[in-house]
Amino acid sequence: MRIRLLLLCISILFLASCKSVSDSYSVPEVSEEKLAHMPEWAKDAIWYQIMVERFRDGDPTNQPSLRTIEGSWPHDKPSTWQPSVWTSDWYALADWELDSGKPFYETVHMRRYGGDLQGVIDKLDYLSDLGITAIYFNPLNNSPSMHKYDPSYYHHIDVNFGPDPDGDLALIATEDPANPDTWVWTSADKLFLELIQEARQREIRIIMDFSWNHTGSEFWAWQDVLQNQLDSPFRYWYEIESFDDPEAGTSFSYSGWAGVPELPEFKKIGAGDWVHGQPVPGDLHPEVKEHIFAVTRRWLDPHGNGDLSAGVDGFRLDVAELIPMGFWRDYRAFVRSINPEAYMVAELWWDDWPDVLLDPSPWLDANVFDAAMNYRWFVPTRSWFAGTEIPIRYPSEVVAYIDSVHQYNPTTWQGLMNTAATHDTPRNLTSLFNKTQYKYRALPAQNPDYKIHKPDEKTYQDLKQLLLFQFTFKGAPHIWMGEELGMWAADDPDTRKPLWWPDLEFEDEVSHPLGKERPRDTVAMNEEIFSYYQSLISIRREFRSLSRGDLDFFLIDDDRQLLGFSRSYENEKVYVLFNNSDTEQQITFDEEFGTLIQLIGAEPSYSESENSVSITVAANSGALYWSNH
Repeated sequence: MRIRLLLLCISILFLASCKSVSDSYSVPEVSEEKLAHMPEWAKDAIWYQIMVERFRDGDPTNQPSLRTIEGSWPHDKPSTWQPSVWTSDWYALADWELDSGKPFYETVHMRRYGGDLQGVIDKLDYLSDLGITAIYFNPLNNSPSMHKYDPSYYHHIDVNFGPDPDGDLALIATEDPANPDTWVWTSADKLFLELIQEARQREIRIIMDFSWNHTGSEFWAWQDVLQNQLDSPFRYWYEIESFDDPEAGTSFSYSGWAGVPELPEFKKIGAGDWVHGQPVPGDLHPEVKEHIFAVTRRWLDPHGNGDLSAGVDGFRLDVAELIPMGFWRDYRAFVRSINPEAYMVAELWWDDWPDVLLDPSPWLDANVFDAAMNYRWFVPTRSWFAGTEIPIRYPSEVVAYIDSVHQYNPTTWQGLMNTAATHDTPRNLTSLFNKTQYKYRALPAQNPDYKIHKPDEKTYQDLKQLLLFQFTFKGAPHIWMGEELGMWAADDPDTRKPLWWPDLEFEDEVSHPLGKERPRDTVAMNEEIFSYYQSLISIRREFRSLSRGDLDFFLIDDDRQLLGFSRSYENEKVYVLFNNSDTEQQITFDEEFGTLIQLIGAEPSYSESENSVSITVAANSGALYWSNH
């Protein structure tokens, strides 16, 4: 108790005497109009999420090494460790994994496949041809893990993503990381700036993912805390319960995010007894904010000259509900003062896992974020189309669920990132194939009966219906990399398989992580799924009503399992129809003229009278009808 009181007094004296954030990175006055503004480009975005390590290996000379992944969990990697083969059977253990003596779901976290920024640059034409307009990158910051949510430096791109890992580490060692004036540009940093320019030439926007809630255990400031304890100038940055102090009889103890010791959390100042699921009061330490602001300016305006075309277009902010609102208000003002068109999207996911998704309204209504990753549209649509866990079996229940959890103004709706699969969930096909609760026991290690093989044909039909819903509904559609290739996979870490590029020849999937029998599956790009994504994206981009228009549910028929909504913008109207029954259905609605433009399943038959249209839609299928007045 004595040591805690002493630390509290020291902390209060320090905060009273330390310089304000405004001394070096001011938080300017920004008008409410500018804070509330939704970037126009975000309303029309087609999002594509990339986790670089598993996207594409474009440079075979920069492979990860034991040196560059030191500090990542599991820590006791065998001396025989080596990068994994991109095209190998995902569940098969390599020789070094067998040497470790650990099961699959431990050794898989040691794997590195060598994806890099050159691989992304090489595939920008592919993304452009697909129709992508915006890339959301998982963390790019230097980090020992594959996921990069445990940064060692926020202000540098991971050395293994660039062309010269050893040279970059030597450059970084010349800096004082606490002093932005000493920061250098590594070869990986420069390649990322080149990627931004290449993307801009293809009219593709870029946002970066950061977690301002915690760092990695290899983070430069945390390493100083570990070494110097009470003498560290960074001891006030973190949630530290006690230090090594033989006289006081205490040992070093601290809070790691979600109980993970490799992810030490930043201290919340003035948060009090905050309640999870509600905005956290208070702020972060001023010096933490100062460092974060410096990192943010670096990537928004890398040349420091106001040329925003050289920098990123915004940020995806991890575990945003855990970070105090005082920080978020200042952060938004700081970001918008640099780039008024910067987009800020929050991960606001769980209120009570796995039963209750978080309501993002308090953060969106307060204008601290433009949007949230909209997981809440996915749950009812998945349930209705695939018959999964929650009792949503009728179209009226889908509408009621969506209406009950989406009380947003039209502008906020347009900017939401409608998310299905991500790096943290099963892939869509596997999620629809298994009827379990969303994100719950979605791995063989948690559920031995969980199906990891190629899904059946009904699942592919369900997927097409769900995607039609996603690409025609309010909000911006989001694609987790590889979904368009027809990949299937269970929850994290399986969802992070290396992508199935068609120019590579993959081993069949024959292994099971629990040693169980499973079908032999050929691993290859699914051309039909890819073409379907291309078609949906093309339609989404062609018809402004699908991104800007009002939405009206004009057909809700529980008896026949029919759902229809229209999207209207100016003189354009698109009707979206779903037949989720097992029999062919005829749908008639009032409309004078138009064109049938897309269908899932068999070719439709339709007829037009003077004042109505009749469309026969196949079982478990859907259609779009365009009317131009």
